Amino acid sequence: MVRTLISALLYVLANGVGLLIAAALVEGFSLDFVGFVVATLLLSVVEAVAGPLLTKMSTKNVPAMQGGVALVTTFVGLGITNVLVGGMTISGITAWLAATLLVWLGALIANIVLPMVMFKKTMHAGTGSPKS
Repeated sequence: MVRTLISALLYVLANGVGLLIAAALVEGFSLDFVGFVVATLLLSVVEAVAGPLLTKMSTKNVPAMQGGVALVTTFVGLGITNVLVGGMTISGITAWLAATLLVWLGALIANIVLPMVMFKKTMHAGTGSPKS
């Protein structure tokens, strides 16, 4: 149960990192504070639901899409979030494509780095190596 909650927290934080990166780097992508909080939570929920559905659909109907399911899921998540969250706007095809790529890439990197940073002591305790 605790691991599931930690995984969910890391997933939400990683999506938040991705959204912040996109907001900082993409012209045509903007978030206000409330929009950021709501968008992070909603994007995470949409991706958690849409990811398995898109994976199943791609396996059955479009096998070549399997490698891009995460990007498609991020795009769909941003689309739904953009429609439902007033504090987030994405305007223009370039902004849509760049935001999709940066949110996906930012979340991917954050999913790798955040556990190492947040649980550094736990990881060292489990390996028996000295703490830094």
